[in-house]
Amino acid sequence: MAITTADMMNMSPAELDELYQNSPVGEIPDGQGRGTVVFVTGIPTRNILSWLVRLLAWQGKVFYRDQEFLLNRITTFGLKLVKARVYRGESWFGHGEAIILDYSQTSFIAQKIRDEIREVSPGVYLGQAYWDKTRVLCFALEF
Repeated sequence: MAITTADMMNMSPAELDELYQNSPVGEIPDGQGRGTVVFVTGIPTRNILSWLVRLLAWQGKVFYRDQEFLLNRITTFGLKLVKARVYRGESWFGHGEAIILDYSQTSFIAQKIRDEIREVSPGVYLGQAYWDKTRVLCFALEF
């Protein structure tokens, strides 16, 4: 069964953790992915909060696989801002490799952020976002 963002929005934090840890790295994506913040707090209104975040701020990521970077899509206007290096590396959360989205050398604003993603279904990725070494949220990307 293919996992969708809607499926992930209905999963508990423990289920999301298990899904991530048991998923393959997958290919580094190319092109525009629609992003959804998947809150791990388990609060009942997390679907509404995710919708508001998408509407008012973060809309997803645009990957340039051959150039090994991405830009985040921000605001309802879809501005492409906040660059990250993209490469395969060791996961901070699950055992083994992940696709690393590294802002430390490319963005003054986001230099403390490090994301990592794994492909949970064809074209669907689950990501972990870190501030320094602290995991702050999960997100989904659909291509």
